Amino acid sequence: MPLTYCSSRFRTVRNPTREVMIGPIGVGGENPIRIQSMTITDTMDIDATAEQTIELAEAGCEIVRITAPNKRAAEALGSISKKVRQAGIKVPLVADIHFMPEAAMEAAKHVEKVRVNPGNYADRKKFSVREYTDQEYNKELERLHDSFSPLVLRCKELGRSMRIGTNHGSLSDRILNRYGDTPRGMVESALEFVRIAEDHGYRDIILSMKASNPKVMIEAYRLVVAMMKEEGMHYPLHLGVTEAGEGEDARIKSAVGIGSLLLDGLGDTIRVSLTEDPIHEIPVAKDLAAKAAALWEKTSEAPVIETDEGLDPYEFNRRASREISLSKNCLVGPKQPPRVIAKTEKPISRFREIASELIGIQSKNKDAQIEGLLVRAKTNEDMGHLNDLLPSTHGVLPFVVVEDLREKVSYDSIPFPSENSSRIVLFREFDSSQISLLKKFLYLHEDLGLIPALAINPMDLDGPLGDLLESKKSIPSIITASRGNSWTHPIATYRLLAANLRKRNLDFPIWLRSRDEDRIHPDEDRDSSRLLDASIFSGALLCDGIGDLLSVENAPSLERSRTLAYNLLQGSRSRICKTEFVACPSCGRTQFDLQSTTQRVKESTGHLKGVTIAVMGCIVNGPGEMADADFGYVGTAPGKVDLYVGKDRTKSAILEEDAVDRLVELIKEEGKWIEP
Repeated sequence: MPLTYCSSRFRTVRNPTREVMIGPIGVGGENPIRIQSMTITDTMDIDATAEQTIELAEAGCEIVRITAPNKRAAEALGSISKKVRQAGIKVPLVADIHFMPEAAMEAAKHVEKVRVNPGNYADRKKFSVREYTDQEYNKELERLHDSFSPLVLRCKELGRSMRIGTNHGSLSDRILNRYGDTPRGMVESALEFVRIAEDHGYRDIILSMKASNPKVMIEAYRLVVAMMKEEGMHYPLHLGVTEAGEGEDARIKSAVGIGSLLLDGLGDTIRVSLTEDPIHEIPVAKDLAAKAAALWEKTSEAPVIETDEGLDPYEFNRRASREISLSKNCLVGPKQPPRVIAKTEKPISRFREIASELIGIQSKNKDAQIEGLLVRAKTNEDMGHLNDLLPSTHGVLPFVVVEDLREKVSYDSIPFPSENSSRIVLFREFDSSQISLLKKFLYLHEDLGLIPALAINPMDLDGPLGDLLESKKSIPSIITASRGNSWTHPIATYRLLAANLRKRNLDFPIWLRSRDEDRIHPDEDRDSSRLLDASIFSGALLCDGIGDLLSVENAPSLERSRTLAYNLLQGSRSRICKTEFVACPSCGRTQFDLQSTTQRVKESTGHLKGVTIAVMGCIVNGPGEMADADFGYVGTAPGKVDLYVGKDRTKSAILEEDAVDRLVELIKEEGKWIEP
């Protein structure tokens, strides 16, 4: 399928959609990105739910969703709405519906919008395998038409809007057997419902394609936009990464998914799903929306670029690049995980401090090592100190990247590392006026057998600089983007770098550098804003398959630089260095305290590298929503928990106080336990 999901991948142009009104709030069209969240109170506790709705509205939430798991809860929405309106709060309310058409029909009387999950609204998931003939499949669609039409007609009559919200792990058996558990299946699941609505002339619809895996989520949203365009549809999008969890990891994962799509102009309303008090979701969502709005304003300044990237945006594949050996045990290339480079701000002359800090970090982090150390050389004396730094690290570091900032270049003092010491990668920035200097730099590396790292402007690849690199492509080089491309955002810069390298048939590995000067809001001196910028930057590129090395260069310490790089790689599912937790954000259906339970599960299992554990508050977010988790911890009744291996329930009705211990026993039974 051609690249038709967005107007441009090199500048942020908002995807045009129809406007959908949710009460007094417009979504899509020319409206700003709307911020929403969800209450976590028991819906039957009318006072508590109304109070939390008011708190969210006062914090800047523009749309509030409330679960309605049954008809009684749907009826309670009427009382909740009255209390909210009596407090002078006009925020529109949304009923969250799973499984219960009768609850949806009741809820539509009381709230401005109804959300249905097409995977379970008119279907019961049995995980059954069966082949459908076209005739049988069409008969199922007729049944779906009969089940969904009454809600469509009621919403049309009452002036209610609707969100058709597909979730990756809750696709119906019919969809799974025809399309698989894939982005295509997610899209088809939603469009079946959209087509029924359109048959009745109803178009007050918003779509979502949520998944806990940002790669799947990004691909599904891109695909639904492309397929809508094929059918002449222009519905707004609600963006979110479902079951993102809590803390920094959840913010990273949400920014990777939501931020990447906003950067491509997709998205009209967003929710950041955190396993925390929902009030904490609002500032994160506001920050993401502000970054997108800032990029929309810069669109007119950005040049129009059209190039064939050779990329399938609907299926993840790593960019093809050559494999380069940076040390005996550290290779860079498409079959290797992206390598982590950490930057030190200390001058090389303080080599003893650098080495001591590095050795301490490496000894404590066996599964998440600093693989490359980035140091700056401003003088010839700095270059000479490499002879002191390398032996001081005692071989705990695969390679050192030396950023050469000297005005006068002399390489007489470059040390030749021994077999047991770190390898040296010399790094310089070149522009189109420095062809002769670049030529000398490449000849030097060719003579000495070293690996060069080059920072260049991607546009310079179209000229003599590109000619020179093409003539010297036998030299194994690492490429990164030069700093300060202010006409666009950094993701566009690296996409263009990858595209123009491909045009030149240059398969050099690409080094992603997350730096302050390339941030969307470089003047915002807040750690939370830096975290979101780094997440959007690295996540968007890594989920596109671009990036063989990663450095976070605006961190306050060497340890923070390392930690953040690995967290970014984990958040984009590019490199797993610790346990992956999938945790729903809680709501009125939740059967236990999700925040404290998630913490207990993490304390007991957080050392299991490569294992994915889902903590789900209720059966709705249970075996289906867990999708690709290895183990599941699911609340099924007050004080009772079921345990899953994959999508298979193996332990039922366990007392909550025993459930974490039983989960550990189950992991041991499955052979995936290691001692802390």
